[in-house]
Amino acid sequence: MADHGAPEGEPTYWPLEERPGFLARRIHQIHVSLFSALCAEFAITPVQYSLLSTLGETGEADQTSLARAVALDRTTTTGALKRLEGRGLLKRSVGTRDRRVQTSRLTPEGRALLKAMELAVRRAHQATVERLDPAEQAQLIALMQKLVAAHHDSCDAAEAGEAGPECGSHAESSDPS
Repeated sequence: MADHGAPEGEPTYWPLEERPGFLARRIHQIHVSLFSALCAEFAITPVQYSLLSTLGETGEADQTSLARAVALDRTTTTGALKRLEGRGLLKRSVGTRDRRVQTSRLTPEGRALLKAMELAVRRAHQATVERLDPAEQAQLIALMQKLVAAHHDSCDAAEAGEAGPECGSHAESSDPS
């Protein structure tokens, strides 16, 4: 990151286009816009797709596990699951071992939608990085995975009361659908 010549002892001006958080947010906005355009016919948000996709892989999961798997808070997860259930894409039920636990599983309609969306979703993800050459795409994905993993480890420690607050999903994770 460049030093933009502020007098010694004074904070330097830091252009937005050099700030990791700003750039991460912009890439997220770009991806959500592409996803919304390329997947519009399915009327599913990226957050909802992540939940459906996770259930497609796991078969069944409780809300806490789903929230953790897709890096959302439980309130956002619950709202998104209710909307998906309302569309008949998943079934939620009370846990058999613990009645306080809500489990979810895809319905046949949910599995069909997940399959129908696959090509459009892949196009949206590819469109997000298509202006990079294949080596740059791989490097970007590897660097993002490295950062997520490093912060994930910190979040595990935070849950155990051993680390700082750099983890979690807060207001910007909400699913506006």
